[in-house]
Amino acid sequence: MRFKDKVAIVTGGGSGIGKETAKRLVAEGASVVLNGRDMAKLETTANEISADNKVIVVAGDIAKPTVGAELVKQAEDQFGGLDILINNAGVFKPKPFGEITEDEYDWFLDTILKGKFFTAQAAAKAMKKRGGGAIVQTGSMWALQAVGATPSSAYSAANAGVHALVRNLALELAADGIRINAVAPAVVETPVYSTFLSQEDVAKVLPTFNAFHPLGRNGQPADVAEAILFLAAEQSGWITGVVLPVDGGVMAGRN
Repeated sequence: MRFKDKVAIVTGGGSGIGKETAKRLVAEGASVVLNGRDMAKLETTANEISADNKVIVVAGDIAKPTVGAELVKQAEDQFGGLDILINNAGVFKPKPFGEITEDEYDWFLDTILKGKFFTAQAAAKAMKKRGGGAIVQTGSMWALQAVGATPSSAYSAANAGVHALVRNLALELAADGIRINAVAPAVVETPVYSTFLSQEDVAKVLPTFNAFHPLGRNGQPADVAEAILFLAAEQSGWITGVVLPVDGGVMAGRN
């Protein structure tokens, strides 16, 4: 029980990586504040992963700093404090550089970078009261390496900012006992692809990326959740400022 009596916030927790991470946190003893933009989806997820009031849900867009502050308030009010932040919320939609509008640019930057920045800021203030804690951000392999098949300049730039934030906060927060790390996933089969592709296209397109990964398959939410939980757990207590590729070997190179 790595997370017995720990209190965690999971953003982007209604499906995919966030849902799997929250499920495993609860199974290992944590209480969880679950966040996303769709209340119905959050309530369904909470009912699936906990039957004993170990999960509360707070709907809202973390691009608004008030939402991150509310998540922390609920963690303190309902569970007594905060030990772990899984800053997972994000958006993804490939689009050529020359076609991205200002609104789309703001959408990527606000959700991915601004949201993670101010949610981490609110969380760090609460963690200081507990003598420390762990923050794990979901970044992206696209911020480490461009992929021609999925032009993602604004998305990648936002996640590069997330990676830089990890290194800076690792130094700033170390004296307070707060560690911050990130995972950088490659192609993971989550519902995000259904936000810009039809179900038929998802079924056709995703399998074509299996060979993109040296290990021969796309990732699953569980693959990333396990890496996130390792970085959040006390067993990684001497690790901070790391961006960990969870990518089936893509950053190692390709044949």
